[in-house]
Amino acid sequence: MSSIPEVPPAEPSDTDAEASREPNMLPVIALVGRPNVGKSTLFNRFTNSRDALVADYAGLTRDRQYGQGKFEGKRFIVVDTGGLMPESTDALAALAEAQARIAIEDADHVLFLVDAKAGLMASDIEIARALRKLGKPVRLLANKSEGMTKMLVADFYKLGLGEPTVISAEFGDGVGGLLRELLEATPVTVEDPEFDDGTIRVAIVGRPNAGKSTLLNRLIGENRVLASNEPGTTRDSITVPFEWGGRKFQLIDTAGIRRKSRVTEVIEKFSIVKTLQAIDRAHVVISMVDAHDEIGTHDARVMGLVAHHGRAMVLAVNKWDGLDADKRKWVREMVEFKLPFLDYVPVDFVSALHGSGLRELMEHVVAGYEATTREMATPELNRVLIAAVEKHAPHAVLGRRIKLRYCHQSGRNPPAIMIHGNQTDKLKDSYVAYLANTFRAAFKLQGVPLKLEFKTGDNPFKNKKSDLSPAMQMKAKRLAAQSARTKK
Repeated sequence: MSSIPEVPPAEPSDTDAEASREPNMLPVIALVGRPNVGKSTLFNRFTNSRDALVADYAGLTRDRQYGQGKFEGKRFIVVDTGGLMPESTDALAALAEAQARIAIEDADHVLFLVDAKAGLMASDIEIARALRKLGKPVRLLANKSEGMTKMLVADFYKLGLGEPTVISAEFGDGVGGLLRELLEATPVTVEDPEFDDGTIRVAIVGRPNAGKSTLLNRLIGENRVLASNEPGTTRDSITVPFEWGGRKFQLIDTAGIRRKSRVTEVIEKFSIVKTLQAIDRAHVVISMVDAHDEIGTHDARVMGLVAHHGRAMVLAVNKWDGLDADKRKWVREMVEFKLPFLDYVPVDFVSALHGSGLRELMEHVVAGYEATTREMATPELNRVLIAAVEKHAPHAVLGRRIKLRYCHQSGRNPPAIMIHGNQTDKLKDSYVAYLANTFRAAFKLQGVPLKLEFKTGDNPFKNKKSDLSPAMQMKAKRLAAQSARTKK
């Protein structure tokens, strides 16, 4: 890591001061180490996903991989970095190191992974020396140590990073205790999701040069943030309060999220971490795309990320002015073809520069806020559930009909509904989608990814011992056998 060029510190600004006081900033955990020590495996365990590629091949991860985890009710962001190879002269290896430095600068906790089975390596010593110079708190993790004791990893004390924590990312050994310590050591001011002062927090996300800063300036009526045709002008999240239609808003302009292949300059420190935090804080997210560019896989991934976070969303197709009829028809078809999973999201065709379509956009933002914070009365929820089941009953499993008995609201922002019944884990995805669409239509949950949770009631007699005498139990068995023969 000693070959990583230094990133010059940014000049302090008023917006930086505002950002430092913003609440609900999730703690960030960065995973570093040489290749093939299990960083991606630990990333997947932290995030309860398989987003990071895992294989027994050194250097598989080249870029930073971002994800969100949750442990004992506390949420956090985790960053998986490329494997660090101090002795390598490969240009891609140098870029991976540069990406790792950016991740470390953003992190609250740096976890340095080493391979307990392979033992101490020369590259581990070089990486530890570089990490000590960065001035960040570093936690040493001896991974792949299933079945080992701390005595067997004593060699790693030579790294000068204190006592190694023995874990197994693959099997989960020691991971729970590690997360508990890290999250307890990080003071985080988290906004109460039930508290709502009426201010609508809106994050604007999209690729660089999609017009996010132009939209913010147009909405507030002044040049509050720097807008330029040069992509990447915004390199941090900027929060601006304003009022519209008698409602209070907080607009969050985020740095453009580029495809990883386009990120080649260390100095261009746009922060995906800040964007993830902005999405997490928002009630509604405006996803912007450029009508002059094709809606690509990267745009779909960003919107999928917003949906995964459970945020209400509005899709804004910007730079709509000046397009001819054929081009506009092509763009509409692309939206339907490339984003079929966002059929519940309203689409607005706008011009941030000239202001056209912005009234409809803001009306959809307000509708999304009201939907994601809506309280749904339990009696009305159950009337909708009963009507849905009567219209289309769940399928039977081994001759037994799935029964959905009652439901109630279990969360807001995003709205969640808990449905109680029997064999609910056997429900097909198509039926769950049918229920979600029914609730969404009944309660006008526009632009919101409604979350349905299911709970199967336990049999109260499952573990109860029989009070019958042995003779009575034998008689009951004979009667049951006789009844079975009669049915045949």
